[in-house]
Amino acid sequence: MIHSSAELGTLRQEIAEACRVLADRGLADGILGHISLQIDAQRLLVRCRGPYERGLAFTEAADIHLVDLDGEPAGHGELEGGWSVPNELPLHTEVLRTRPDVTAVVHAHPPQVIAADLAGIAIRPIIGAFDMPGARLAEGGVPVYPRGVLVRDRRLAAEMVESMGDRPVVVLRAHGLTSTGSGVADAVLRAISVDTIAALSLRIVSAGGVLADLSEADMAELPDLGGAFNTATAWRHELARLDHNLSS
Repeated sequence: MIHSSAELGTLRQEIAEACRVLADRGLADGILGHISLQIDAQRLLVRCRGPYERGLAFTEAADIHLVDLDGEPAGHGELEGGWSVPNELPLHTEVLRTRPDVTAVVHAHPPQVIAADLAGIAIRPIIGAFDMPGARLAEGGVPVYPRGVLVRDRRLAAEMVESMGDRPVVVLRAHGLTSTGSGVADAVLRAISVDTIAALSLRIVSAGGVLADLSEADMAELPDLGGAFNTATAWRHELARLDHNLSS
């Protein structure tokens, strides 16, 4: 269990960086989207709305607040000074209540994912070594929550969770996606993979091509390079890419 303000401070910074990565990757333009990280059975850190909201691309650690599963402040000074939890906090908390395998939840609005779904294009394993974690994610299926609503209460969040099932990502029709993971990096990288497959699918179809899933034989040949490469190294790249883009 995390107790110290120093530990919480490190996690606030991690979530803030992840929000900026989402925006830099084009998955959360403007002021929409948020990320949460479960701290214990009753508390989570979540990107909140402040009195001077500037959008995910400019998220700072001060934008991340500690709340309980009902959205109430869970620490001294939390949500004071005009801060509020996202309207769609139930989207996060219902996942955390029902999925013990999940500690981090990402909600983003990637235009290419929305466009592909509305065009009737599912997220399929059309790629192989190009993005092996993404290929495996797509092979297992990416379900769709078919309602283009603001997931603002537990009733709607329960519908979304039912659509998600045991999968790590669900597309929200005419809305965006919800991605989960055992940590913030894991959840964000999965969202990026889904967005990449959606973008490739749209390009292939618009060029007159026909989508085809990777063969079972080729899928079986894809090695699992492990979390040290698939997550840790990939996440270092995302942070380095973000710093480079911000400084150029």
